[in-house]
Order: sequence, then structure tokens, then C-alpha cells
Amino acid sequence: MREPSPEETAGFTVGSLTVTPLPGMPEVTAAHDLARLLRDALERAGVVLRDGDVLVVSSKVVSKALGLRSSTTDEYPAPDDAGGRDEIVLEQSTRVVAERATPSGTTRIVTSRSGPVLAAAGVDASNTGPHGGSLILPSDPDLAARTLYADLLTAYAPVPLPRIGVLLSDTAGRPWREGQVDFALGACGVEVLEDLRGRSDADGRMLSVTARAVADEIAAAADLVKGKRAAIPAVVVRGLAHAVTTPAAVGARALLRPASSDWFTLGTAESVRAALGAPPGSERAAAVGITSTGEEDLATRLRRCVDLALLEIDPPVDYAAVAVGDRVLEVSLEDPYRCGRAVARLEVALHSENLHDWRVERVTASAGVTAPTSEAPAVPD
Repeated sequence: MREPSPEETAGFTVGSLTVTPLPGMPEVTAAHDLARLLRDALERAGVVLRDGDVLVVSSKVVSKALGLRSSTTDEYPAPDDAGGRDEIVLEQSTRVVAERATPSGTTRIVTSRSGPVLAAAGVDASNTGPHGGSLILPSDPDLAARTLYADLLTAYAPVPLPRIGVLLSDTAGRPWREGQVDFALGACGVEVLEDLRGRSDADGRMLSVTARAVADEIAAAADLVKGKRAAIPAVVVRGLAHAVTTPAAVGARALLRPASSDWFTLGTAESVRAALGAPPGSERAAAVGITSTGEEDLATRLRRCVDLALLEIDPPVDYAAVAVGDRVLEVSLEDPYRCGRAVARLEVALHSENLHDWRVERVTASAGVTAPTSEAPAVPD
């Protein structure tokens, strides 16, 4: 990121930010001109845009203005329609990272069609207006931000629009951290990443890995004043003129980590299950059963392990071939190859349920049974 020029910092105190909410906007629909609504909100708030301002707009109102409601069904699914919501999430996903069963359906962490890895692909059933249902994200958030910028040019004409940046913000959870924060889903005219590699720190040491996600930090700051319950979908952030650049600059997609450096492509359990033939989001994963976020008894967890382990053994292995002892699963099959496969796959499957203190043993085989049954191995008292 370039250093701010004296002209750009005129009127600003370097290091100080002003974050101003824009209240009073009506419920946005596809019939509205969002840019004109934003102009009117700025006038009501007494905010005159200046060069270097960043307008942060909730992606939710952009989705409303674009009419981006679920196309899975003709009618909006009811909030408690778990099956409909699951279908919408998968429709808006390109890859499932992790999934868990919950009382309200299956919750999935996915790579969304809009780009980021998000819970439920960013499909949102809260604050969706009188119609209810589910809102979906723009498929190209940076294009949506550039389009909104162009619409603002029109809304302010013939008065020239100052040199501003536009961010579309959304909300996401974070691995290893409780709570959610806002981040930049789409960007226009903002240098989204400040790459400090090759520069010196305050002690004169060379920085080798530091790159600040400036656009995400701006979005998070904006959320502190617009919140989730105040119905304030837009904010002006002032004091970062050096971060505002040409509308042709790269957008927020530049913040997406490429697959080559993604160390967390799948969740831990999902990695094990995928290796055994039941990747997340698949029919096989659903057939085996999905781990719940609530408490589960040992028999249920062992049943999933056995189902998972026996998935790709042909001809099929009967549950009767697997017996449960004291922290041990005993496999008994006449065919040594199939028995060996079952043992090896069970050893791996146990890790998908964090049953690391269990082991698998091969015992003297009796007559093999090939027709599968629905009876799970019994867990001793």
C-alpha cells in the first residue's frame, strides 16, 4: 500500500478514524435504487462525502436490492424448513469443508459461490424483511461493489462523486475464536491488502510475512456502529484516505487464500471420512451419519465408525463380523483380504469420532456372512 500524500491526509489526523452510521433507511427491496437510498441517508445524517471516505454497506441490503432470494423453490422456505435450507446451502456451495448435525438440520461450513469459506454459504434467514425466507450472496461481490459505485456516480450527478471506496460487508465466524466479525465480501476503490513484507518494523528488523487485511479491518470497525439489531446497513469510515484508490483496483477476492496455501481444506473428521469414501456433503456421508453438535452415546458413534469402515468392502461385510469388547472392536471374517481391509479401515474410522483410545483386533474367523443387516454392534455395559 502506498504512503498517503499530504493532499490525501489534509483534514485528517493520521491514525484517527471516524465511523459514522447512516440510520433511517427503509426496508430495501428489488424495487429500490440502493444508491439513491444511500445518498438520502447521507443527507439525513448530515454527512457530506469527502475524498478518502469509505462507504461500508451490508451485503444483506445489496442482496435485497438485487432480488437475491433463494431460487430453489417458488415460495420462500419457512425459517424452520431445515430440508429447504440445506438444499439452498448446497446450491450456493462449491465445496463442503465440514458439517455437523444440529436440532435445526445440518450445518455446513462451505466454500461459497461468492468466494469465501462461510457457514451455510452465507445464506441468511435473519433480518430478511416481511417476506422472510432466505437471502443469498452476490455470486461476484466485487462486481456488485463496482456496480454500486457506478450507481452512486449516477445518483450524485451532475455533482461529481468524491474519490471514495465502497465495501460490501458480511459476517463470519473464525476458526479457534468465539464470536463473529464482519469482513469485506466485496470491494471497489479500496486497497484491500497492505503488504508489509520487505519493510522494516519499529526495531529495524525486516518483515517477512506481515500483510494487513485492511478491507476486513475497515468492515469490522464499521460493524461496531451498525450492529445486527439496529437496522443500520451502511456506515461511512473516514480517516483512511491512503487506502482509497482507483475503482479499477483489485477487489476483495484478492483476500481469498489460494488452494495451494490452504492448510485447512477439510475439517479433521471430514478428512478421515473423505479418505474412507464419505466426503462431506455427499449421499454417502449422510448414509453413514453426520456427527452431532450435541451429546451422543457411544453406541451411535461406534455405529458410524463401523458403517464408515465397511463402505468400500466388496462383497459387503455383515455387522455380525464386528464385535465390541472393552475398548476394542474385534473383526472376524473367513476371507483374510476382506478381514484385513476391515481392520485397517476401522482403525482409521475410529479417528473420525476421536475414539483414539480404542483399538481393532483380528480374531479367528467363523463362517463369513456377506449380506448386510441393520443391526449395529452392541456396546457392553
